[in-house]
Amino acid sequence: MDFEPSSTQRALLDALGTLLSWHAGTTRSRELAVRGEYDHILESELRRAGFLDLFGAEEAGPLGAALAVERIAAELGAITPVPHLLVLPALGLDQQEGPIAMAVGGDPSPARFGGEAGRMLLADGDRCVVAEVDPAAAEPVPSAYGYPLARVTPARRHELAPGTAAIMVNWWRVGASAEAVGMMRQALDVAVTYAKDRKVFGRSLGSFQALQHRLAELSVLVEGARWLVYEAAFRGAPTESAAVAAAHTMAALSRLTRETHQIMGAVGLTKEHDLHLWTLRMQAQRAELGGRRAHERTVVAARWARAS
Repeated sequence: MDFEPSSTQRALLDALGTLLSWHAGTTRSRELAVRGEYDHILESELRRAGFLDLFGAEEAGPLGAALAVERIAAELGAITPVPHLLVLPALGLDQQEGPIAMAVGGDPSPARFGGEAGRMLLADGDRCVVAEVDPAAAEPVPSAYGYPLARVTPARRHELAPGTAAIMVNWWRVGASAEAVGMMRQALDVAVTYAKDRKVFGRSLGSFQALQHRLAELSVLVEGARWLVYEAAFRGAPTESAAVAAAHTMAALSRLTRETHQIMGAVGLTKEHDLHLWTLRMQAQRAELGGRRAHERTVVAARWARAS
């Protein structure tokens, strides 16, 4: 089994990394967060460069698209990469400019960038519904989670075929998990660098064995999440694989947030430090689709059905 990226995947990620270095990052994230805005420039550049078409590209496919979602989240891109790169192409729908809100019927949770969204994907029963949204009618929700949030109400609705709700939800799980993996890796790198550089009692903080153990355990959790997400994307987001990836990732996310902030102490709790740019965004992923418990219930139901 080859755990290294292929030459095509390396080239894809290198090109994407270059683009994101120009149009994303911590400074850009802070600027847009202050204004509560979606990054239309970044989305336009990604579209122009062909990154929004990776899902259907023979040389990239769904796994390549998931890798791109991970990298965009790691670099704090202020767009909605999951619907654009994964959900829309999985459903066979055309791309549309601007943010796309996603929701599950009966769940009142606000959507990321919902205040600017002109289109919405709604899992309603067995079908996915594509609906128009009036941004002026959106209900903004105060947010400290790095994304502007709003509750949106679907207007004109178009129902897709039976079974499309499961496709939407499964790819949403894979995409939200890929975003979380990208942000967890960055947050862990920040904490490791701090532990190496910070001196305590004349020693590097990272030289203390107890801290090394905590960082090692976090690394194992993040790597486990990463490979579960890659497997689910490669296999086409079957229900059980997507839910397993999401359940593990959200559990890892919770611990990583707590541990990295504890390791970095008071400085990690300040807005001046960059750590919160990733850890606060991760809380938005953590709450989507009913959270960890909903993912775990889906795993149990899928395995029970398979065993019956």
